Amino acid sequence: MATKQKTVLVTGASSGIGEAVAARLAGAGHHVVAGARRTDRLHALAERVGGTLHPVRLDVTDPADVAAFVEAAHQLTGRVDVLVNNAGVMPLSRLDSLLVDEWNRMIDVNIRGLLHGIAAALPYFTAHGSGHFVTIASVGAHEVVPTAAVYCGTKHAAWAITEGLRQECDPSIRVTTISPGVVTSELADSITEPSAAQAMRTYRAHAITPDAIAAAVSYAIDQPAEVDVNEIVIRPARQR
Repeated sequence: MATKQKTVLVTGASSGIGEAVAARLAGAGHHVVAGARRTDRLHALAERVGGTLHPVRLDVTDPADVAAFVEAAHQLTGRVDVLVNNAGVMPLSRLDSLLVDEWNRMIDVNIRGLLHGIAAALPYFTAHGSGHFVTIASVGAHEVVPTAAVYCGTKHAAWAITEGLRQECDPSIRVTTISPGVVTSELADSITEPSAAQAMRTYRAHAITPDAIAAAVSYAIDQPAEVDVNEIVIRPARQR
């Protein structure tokens, strides 16, 4: 496997999967630029992990903010090798609850945030003749369950956009979609509808750790340049 040090950008790095990805990759010796709105958590992560992790405030819903995030990484190391589009939100609810603001928030973060990352990083990858996009989607990209219609719609969109990106990109740019199943995280904390919150507590009775997903990201980006890991679905063994 390829082991050279890379500059890796991770969005949504203040908790959950993003935090685990940033920590694992920094621990492996990569330069990690960790982005999120909660900079206090990013700085705590940097203190815990060490000098190869660099915290940067980031709001993925703002295209200028994402462009500045990518440019900051380029200025730091002179390279942009990998973008892990991880930032996401999951305030589940039934459609007849009409929580339109929450629907729009999912669209803004889960879809527009992904597109902003692609728009910011693709010119760097094209100019350098190499690069790697990693999208953290969800098993919700492949199935729909009650209370998750909008969330699954955004994750299917993330899957479709990333697959389209893979087909359009020059072969020098690799593209990976990773779809986690039930993972221990803060995502469920944003659910305001009581019935959806209760259903999620039951659903999350058997969860895997975020580091299981981080290991998959590490595997994908450490492959030789001629190997493109396109898609990985990871579930707890008890999830069906």
